[in-house]
Amino acid sequence: MAEPVFSEGIVTLDRAGDIPLPEQIYREVRQAVRTGLLTSGTRLPSTRRLASSLDVARNTVNTAYELLQAEGIISVRPGAAPRIAENLLPEGAPSGSPGRVADPVLSGRGERLAVNLRGEGWLSDDGALRPGAPALDCFPYEEWARCLRRAARHERSADLQYRNYTGVPALKRQLARHLAAERGVRAAPDQILVTGSMQASLALLSQALADTGDEVWLENPGYLGARTAFHAAGLRIRPLPVDAQGADAAQMSAMGGAPKLIYVTPSHHYPLGARMPLARRLVLLEAARSAGAVILEDDYDSEFLFSGRPVAALYGLAAEGQVIYLGTFSKSLMPGLHIAFCVVPSPLVEPMSQLMRNMGCAANVQAQAALARFMDGGAYQKHLKLIRHVYEERGTHLFETLNRRLGNRLEVAPPTGNVQVAVKFRDPVDDVGVARAMQKKGFSVSPLSSCYLDRDHRNGLIIGFAGATAEQIERGAEALAGLLEA
Repeated sequence: MAEPVFSEGIVTLDRAGDIPLPEQIYREVRQAVRTGLLTSGTRLPSTRRLASSLDVARNTVNTAYELLQAEGIISVRPGAAPRIAENLLPEGAPSGSPGRVADPVLSGRGERLAVNLRGEGWLSDDGALRPGAPALDCFPYEEWARCLRRAARHERSADLQYRNYTGVPALKRQLARHLAAERGVRAAPDQILVTGSMQASLALLSQALADTGDEVWLENPGYLGARTAFHAAGLRIRPLPVDAQGADAAQMSAMGGAPKLIYVTPSHHYPLGARMPLARRLVLLEAARSAGAVILEDDYDSEFLFSGRPVAALYGLAAEGQVIYLGTFSKSLMPGLHIAFCVVPSPLVEPMSQLMRNMGCAANVQAQAALARFMDGGAYQKHLKLIRHVYEERGTHLFETLNRRLGNRLEVAPPTGNVQVAVKFRDPVDDVGVARAMQKKGFSVSPLSSCYLDRDHRNGLIIGFAGATAEQIERGAEALAGLLEA
């Protein structure tokens, strides 16, 4: 039987490519073995001969052969030519070209996790007037850099090991003090779980506290991040009506239903900006008690109140275990910090801690340590005081500009807080189309209709002002006027 022969035409080189020549030779031989062009026992040319044939340095071929030998594709014995190794494929394994392999597909859970409920009208790129975008031009970069440097230099404790999956103790203590003083939330540091984002907190809680098919009440209109988390967990989402006083649980109670979770933004409703009064908060707590539901209180933008007295968090009115409080530093500092938190009842501390470890949800330790120093030194409170004033000025300017330029075409209320406003069109307008047209002009506004769970709504836009300059506000209003008038 004739000995298998190595054809030097098997190896072709792309000398202008980014892949080093030794790796190209290695890949070509490996692929030839995989597809059956080279079989076990085939003798390879010497390094000198192959180098001459390919017009490369001998060391180039030596390196390729070493890679092939290290992977067990060729065998090299002293005084003998290298050969394709014996028994590369298990007995009975198919030889020849592997053919077309089916693309991997997502599971049902994967499809729920990957769905884009925001729709095409929501832009991920940066642009002016983007909802939820903080004022990065006001961020105290130098002070924050000092805190980061100190954290990197001095944080050498066991916190850097595999521990404290629910947060660095120093930051938890700072959060506990801050929440008690500013929001009326009294909780032990151990009850605070530090996560990477509000979205991460919602994903954790929806999967930990409810099973597939369980019912959740979600404000309508409401936060798309919450809807995404609940959808991914396989929950049945029911719209919780919202009016000028926020979510109205009385209407839901009259219609029946037994929710496992109720999600609300009582301090500043997202996206309409309403503040829930005490009477309605009590109705909500009673509805949750009757249904045996847990309320997820997203204390959205509670740091930014422009007028009136601050209202304590719903958490402070509730019985133990009835409300889980959620917060984030995305608006008061920056989204890229990736630090959020939730306050859970004492019985949930241990199981949720284990859950966070199992899912690998720990936030960066040095960023947490830096934030703890930032808060302890008073820099966080100083920053909040500054940006409250800046946000109020920018929000007022946006309101006045929109009213002056477009008051006959849209409705907008003066912001009492928040980092964006929701405007409603007076006439029927395709808000998704308007949002996309504005995005092409460099303004990352979002369509209001996407926040609704049903078709019974008014179209409009969500327009951010916290990170906007006066010039951007003026240009944005002019661009919107041009689109609506066209």
